Amino acid sequence: MSIDEMINNNAVPKLASKTGSCCGNGHVELGSQAKQKSQPTKSGITTDIRIMQMCCPSEERIIRSKLADNEGIYSLEFKLLNKILTVVHHEAALPSILSAITTLGYEPEVEFAEKVTPLKHSQSKYLWLIIAAVLALGSEMVGWLGDYSWLSIALSIVAVALCGIETYKKGWVSLINYDLNMNALMSIAITGAFLLGEWPEAAMVMVLFSLAEMIEQNSLQKASNAIRGLLELSPALTTVLQTDGSWSEVDTKSIIKGAVVRVKPGERISLDGVITQGSSSVDQAPITGESIVVDKVEGDTVYAGTINGTGSFEFKVTAITTDTTLASIIKVVEQAQSNKAPIQRFIDKFARIYTPIVFLIAVGVAVIMPLFFAGDWQAWIYKALVLLVIACPCALVISTPVTVVSGLTAAARRGILVKGGVHLEQGRHIQWLALDKTGTITQGKPAFCDYLLLNNVSDNELYPKQLAMSLTSRSDHPVSTAITKGLQVELAAQNMQVLEVDDFQAMLGSGIQGTIAGQQLYFGTVRLAGKLNLLTDSDEALFAEYEKQGKTLNLLMTNSQILALFAVADTVKKESEQAIQALHKLNVKTIMLSGDNKHTANVIAKQVGIDRAEGELFPEDKLKIVEQLQRGNGGSSDSRLKPAAQCIVAMVGDGINDAPALAKSNLGFAMGALGADTAIETADVALMDDDLRKIPEFIMLSKKVHTILLQNISFAIAVKVLFLGITLAGFGDMWMAVFADVGASVLVVANGIRLLNHKTA
Repeated sequence: MSIDEMINNNAVPKLASKTGSCCGNGHVELGSQAKQKSQPTKSGITTDIRIMQMCCPSEERIIRSKLADNEGIYSLEFKLLNKILTVVHHEAALPSILSAITTLGYEPEVEFAEKVTPLKHSQSKYLWLIIAAVLALGSEMVGWLGDYSWLSIALSIVAVALCGIETYKKGWVSLINYDLNMNALMSIAITGAFLLGEWPEAAMVMVLFSLAEMIEQNSLQKASNAIRGLLELSPALTTVLQTDGSWSEVDTKSIIKGAVVRVKPGERISLDGVITQGSSSVDQAPITGESIVVDKVEGDTVYAGTINGTGSFEFKVTAITTDTTLASIIKVVEQAQSNKAPIQRFIDKFARIYTPIVFLIAVGVAVIMPLFFAGDWQAWIYKALVLLVIACPCALVISTPVTVVSGLTAAARRGILVKGGVHLEQGRHIQWLALDKTGTITQGKPAFCDYLLLNNVSDNELYPKQLAMSLTSRSDHPVSTAITKGLQVELAAQNMQVLEVDDFQAMLGSGIQGTIAGQQLYFGTVRLAGKLNLLTDSDEALFAEYEKQGKTLNLLMTNSQILALFAVADTVKKESEQAIQALHKLNVKTIMLSGDNKHTANVIAKQVGIDRAEGELFPEDKLKIVEQLQRGNGGSSDSRLKPAAQCIVAMVGDGINDAPALAKSNLGFAMGALGADTAIETADVALMDDDLRKIPEFIMLSKKVHTILLQNISFAIAVKVLFLGITLAGFGDMWMAVFADVGASVLVVANGIRLLNHKTA
């Protein structure tokens, strides 16, 4: 059975707590500015607790077990890569939570700086490690002389004490909580080597283990900093208008909503806001990944982390530092780590079974082999100790979270906000992509292009236009907006005012209705006219001619007749055709689901090369088609377009009408989520701009992440099997075991963080 098959057959819950980095003892010093991390929620108090000693899944299990009996805790969420435990709890429970964590030998912090930078403490660890290495080497050299064994022993003990105390502490905590991790296994192995008289080797192995752990921690810190580094896109100081009319630079974190900020040419924008004076071009690539700058004028929105061009402008702050779009992106990427990919959940489960099994094998080698098969007890016990070191699944466990987090961060840098590893994993499986038309494939800004009076309406020509605009001005639908914009200049020139509309109502997927001067009026689709029994054969023939031209029709109607026809036309985004071609190269079939008429849908689909188009759909119709595709029934006579059973179907859209289909699809993409809190919070994947080409980029990134995951897992397992065989054959030693385990961990971490520089993601 392949690794993929084992993963897919592994039934685990959809959501699970996040794993993090492997066993490491590296510390970092706190920054100077601390921030309280508790805030009330509807169901209790939410507190972020940083535990610098928490870096392994085993430590997560130990903490969970310790806090399991605390009735004041409502939920726990572990972010091991950031060493943060988020607890939702009763207000009075925090002291007991901190006390319980402290009894494990950990140091919980509820006030800590946002920015974590390795400083003096980390440097001092390197200094002590160098001293320990010199002592261990001295112990080895003295041991060669043969006459100074007491000195060799003393040097070894001091070397282990200098670099291995943390390992012993964490190992002891693990053992008393019935959990085996690398620290526990190393503690047993080093102690066993001492008891066997292998003093110099035990000391050097501890030095090598500590050195490799520190290298590994630095690599993991790079992955973690890649996420937190997004915060640095927002400048620390901002020029703000003061009450006396002067301008002054102040701390960005102290700025409140409503403040007026000035942005100079070339500066980064510090907060979200609306331009009140001036204009410029803004590079939004740090958030959206788009390469083309966007022109901004008065009334336009600007976002924290983006870069101003050559102009200068002022804007009114609409979001403080913790509420900006940039902050939302960082929050989503961090929380996404808790939503594990299937391969990650599989590895976590596998590791919990694998380690005890290898530990039992080591015990068997130490006891059963010399007892029943003769041989030197000391030699077999030594082999067992080597097996303990090899047994640690660190490289295996760490290979998944680092790779997934690097993939999530790489996607965020390109303006693709993925809500978890499970969605990143799902991307490579997409077989069908269903697309909304308006705002997704097209610009979403249709323009008013045709007007025609019908049924011998002989009243003043502007009268139907006045009625239509009175209705459309009450709606924010793109078609209504286009018609309002197209009519307002003409009506203003004729001194025609918008009339009062009573009982206004939007009819989802059909149009709008209201009462003007006591007359019931409808403004909507040809389908709505059919429901009102107003269509004649000549009408249908006329409307079909317009629709064949790709125009969308809306009719002004009373209860008894159609008064006038209003047509709008949308334009296709220039990147839509490129996106569809890229999807087809990835063997993803495409279908357009539109509420517009079938002729318009077919015209647009043909322009961009979409496999199939469906028009005149209500939200429930879109939902049914997605369900049919998932079942393998595409509803098409073309066998080439019929997917296999249990198809993976993704849906991309930007409107309320798409919500049911988006929810039902295996993977939902939200278009143009920049600044839209709802889209960022609810979508599986949020595309920060309106570029469809980011979907094939996402699929390619998903494939790349999966490839690297399989590389890391295969390598870690191969190393374990190889050195297990070498040890049982009598050629392994503890030096080799340390290189096999920690060396493999460093390599898989390095391979995973390569994704941070992935260019096509």
